[in-house]
Amino acid sequence: MQKDLTSLSALNWDDLKFFLEVARTRKASSAAKRLAVDYTTVSRRIGSLEGALGTLLFEKSRTNGFVLTAEGQRLLGYAESIESTLHMACEQVSGSGVALSGHVRMGCTEGFGSFFVTPQLSHFVDAWPAISVDILPLPHFISLSKREADIVIALERPEHGPYVCCKLCDYRLRLYATQDYLDNHEPIREIADLGRHPFISYVDDLAFSSELLYLANLIPNANAHLRSTSVIAQYTAALQGRGLAILPCFLAAQDPRLVTVLPEQIEVTRQFWMYCREDLRKLKRITLLWDYIREVTEANAPLLMGETREMKFARD
Repeated sequence: MQKDLTSLSALNWDDLKFFLEVARTRKASSAAKRLAVDYTTVSRRIGSLEGALGTLLFEKSRTNGFVLTAEGQRLLGYAESIESTLHMACEQVSGSGVALSGHVRMGCTEGFGSFFVTPQLSHFVDAWPAISVDILPLPHFISLSKREADIVIALERPEHGPYVCCKLCDYRLRLYATQDYLDNHEPIREIADLGRHPFISYVDDLAFSSELLYLANLIPNANAHLRSTSVIAQYTAALQGRGLAILPCFLAAQDPRLVTVLPEQIEVTRQFWMYCREDLRKLKRITLLWDYIREVTEANAPLLMGETREMKFARD
């Protein structure tokens, strides 16, 4: 018991902040950048924490960076609980003006993040200037367990984990081309005609979700002569008038340069799911942004389903 008390008295609780950043980034240099300190400070603070606890928390690898040991993995869960408790405690004892401030990081799929969430968030930060928001529109999975984001919007519902999750919306995809392309190529009157046209699509073996592999199911003999892991790259390629692309309506319908092809026959419906860690959901700034995204997404159901070209905002 005396040894445990001695360890606690030697522990600098601020070192846990450095531990969390290194655990999440796996690099002392990245943790240093996020904490606005230098590399040696991070290294020294990790060493101090390991000395106080009398155990090794990380194994250092040239290829994998700082990898948590079994003891480090156990500490991570406790450290994250302490971090969340401190955030909630600060909100409870602060005035409402202070509570509705801080920082939120939102991760989402590349197309939805760039063409829908980002315009909506520009209005959110105008309304709540004390809350800063990072938006991460990325063409790959974003990990909540590594705290890469506070809120995630994804194509698939998480199968397990300490998360609060809701279905955000349905959205529709259709086949698009430029009018110039359609004017200068063989006419498309039915699905059978599509076999004579080039497509722009995903790189099948690099798609981060099976939900993106709809071309082969819709048009089995489609000739995808240009592929990309990025839906924005596919959209940009379609604008060059060299092929057909299946694109989300919320992206393509807003661009008058693109027109739908066989809209009654080629149609895909997918869902977006929004989730965050249970321990963060009660934070006021998280709740505020969560509710805002749900509100503006519901208001824009016609855009998401390809029934209009115009986006609505919270103040409209």
